[in-house]
Amino acid sequence: MIGFPSSAGSYAAGQDRAPAALRSSGIVDALARRGLDVRDHGDLPEQIWRPDRTNPRAQNVDAVVAGLRLLARRVTPILESGDILLVLGGNCTVALAVMAGLRGLGVGPPGLLYVDRNYDLNTPDSTTDGALDWMGLAHGLALPGAVDALVDAFGDRPLLEPFQVAWLGVQEEMSTSWEREQAVGLKISCKSSSEFVSDPLDAVRTLLHVLPTGPLAIHLDVDVLDFTDAPLAENTDGRNTGPTLEAATRALSSASADHRFRALSIGELNPTRSVGEPDAIPRFCAAIAQILAGRTA
Repeated sequence: MIGFPSSAGSYAAGQDRAPAALRSSGIVDALARRGLDVRDHGDLPEQIWRPDRTNPRAQNVDAVVAGLRLLARRVTPILESGDILLVLGGNCTVALAVMAGLRGLGVGPPGLLYVDRNYDLNTPDSTTDGALDWMGLAHGLALPGAVDALVDAFGDRPLLEPFQVAWLGVQEEMSTSWEREQAVGLKISCKSSSEFVSDPLDAVRTLLHVLPTGPLAIHLDVDVLDFTDAPLAENTDGRNTGPTLEAATRALSSASADHRFRALSIGELNPTRSVGEPDAIPRFCAAIAQILAGRTA
């Protein structure tokens, strides 16, 4: 387990507090109760979002690149040791560092089950808000308009090809027109939010079937969840839509039981969203432990 307390690529500060909140809410004990042997590698240096008026459409990109490169260097020996990796983010760009680590294993192209309400295929040319946390996969795939510094952060470009990623839980109406065009043009594999809700296990199994045979990572953006059921995410738009935490946990436990599974990363958890429901983060800790224990069930 390693923490990445960064909100540098976010809309505002908040996600930088997620690793500490998960630790104080008992994530280590929750994992141990599931019979998992936890080797805690601590947290990387904190990165807190601040307005970047020099790069308004790709804010704090230099800090984002530096943080992700450091994370990739730290996770590589963990993965090489054979351990299962748990990354406490942070925002969704964390998935790029995980995939760079898996690519470095050299055992075939890794696959990514990307569990998110958004495609994260925007670029600084397709949206004006400047937050890199919903642009991560655009940079992993080296889409037109992406920032070279982030595209090239991990060596040879692109970091990912479309066949290596499967999206789970996307809510189309929250996507930009650019993202929808890219999804069609790239012929991506995707199950929508409504499909995730109607049959979570089938949605996961279908997507696992299309991913490559190399090592598998799961990235969980907590905004995929019904915010009313689990008020955790920076993005609060998902009210009364999306799967419950319990349903998502059951489905992702089946994914972690896949023999390819090597890493789980968590993104977009803002602890301030849970102040009114103190048991939300402890529930989430228990869910993460259940997901990771799925590989031994």
